[in-house]
Amino acid sequence: MRHGLPDEKTVWSAIALAIRAPSVHNSQPWRWRVGDSSLHLYADWSRHLTATDPDGRDLIVSCGTSLHHLRVALAAMGWGTIVHHVPNPGDSSHLASVEVFERQPTEEDIPVAAAIPRRRTDRRLYSSWPVPEALLDQLGEFAFEQGAVLRSATDPAMRFRLVSAIAEADRLQGTDPEYGSELADWSGRFSGSTDGVPASAAPLSYEGYGDLSMRRFAAAGLAQPRESYADPDAGELVVLGTSSDDVVSRLHAGEAASAVLLWATSFGLATCPLSQPLEIPSIREELKVQLLDDALFPQLVLRIGWGHINADPLLATPRRPVAEIFDHLPRR
Repeated sequence: MRHGLPDEKTVWSAIALAIRAPSVHNSQPWRWRVGDSSLHLYADWSRHLTATDPDGRDLIVSCGTSLHHLRVALAAMGWGTIVHHVPNPGDSSHLASVEVFERQPTEEDIPVAAAIPRRRTDRRLYSSWPVPEALLDQLGEFAFEQGAVLRSATDPAMRFRLVSAIAEADRLQGTDPEYGSELADWSGRFSGSTDGVPASAAPLSYEGYGDLSMRRFAAAGLAQPRESYADPDAGELVVLGTSSDDVVSRLHAGEAASAVLLWATSFGLATCPLSQPLEIPSIREELKVQLLDDALFPQLVLRIGWGHINADPLLATPRRPVAEIFDHLPRR
């Protein structure tokens, strides 16, 4: 391996965990490259979902989740990281460079890294057990450490505005044939596919979860928990916001989303990112004003709750092989 970096096996293992990060429609829009003394994250714009994500915001947020996953993986392996966001203004695809240094893992590094292969996007009904407010506050602290603010929609009026925005976004996107075609292309995947939303991750029967409607994917094949509709879904909705809306802020939002999702997983919670209400510019602007006091830019909505007691374990969503997204920069 090159000067100052871990050995090849360590880097490969860290990248394999980094690409377990969630991304919009599991598009995995990233590339990782190794330089002389650092790792580099690039956006893969060939995987941009232009109808779903017109301005590429979801793509950058997705790359941010992979960046944080990499940092978590390296930390558990005994390597600290220093991140330089958008280090090359002349290359809009170059999102981050990551310097590494040896350090001892902390007590927190191991459990959060162990959550990476266990985390799943769970689109099913959640249980009726409420999420303690103290736990949501703790997740908010993890988000703040990554440069984002987590605002919980626990207030009934705030939740009403958010679920109404989700429903309106779904209605508007449903009238867009390009969006419908893109959604069909990127979902309903079956065995052998290495990207997209597999049929095994989309609920087969779906009538909404109380006040919440969710995006419907093609060729759904995931069974709801047995007897799951006997009790109401007590899942909470939270919004991740940033003080600015530039590329760096969107990367921070992705890093914060990764931190919240991994810690929630380590606590035994079920989670599901919801980008749909923020994919319509007018609705996103309304939520900025209504939910974030016009002071923060909403970047992602997360659904958090306790998995249903009758829920079967979810299969891992497939990922592209490391060799497809990882290579070396030419030596200087």
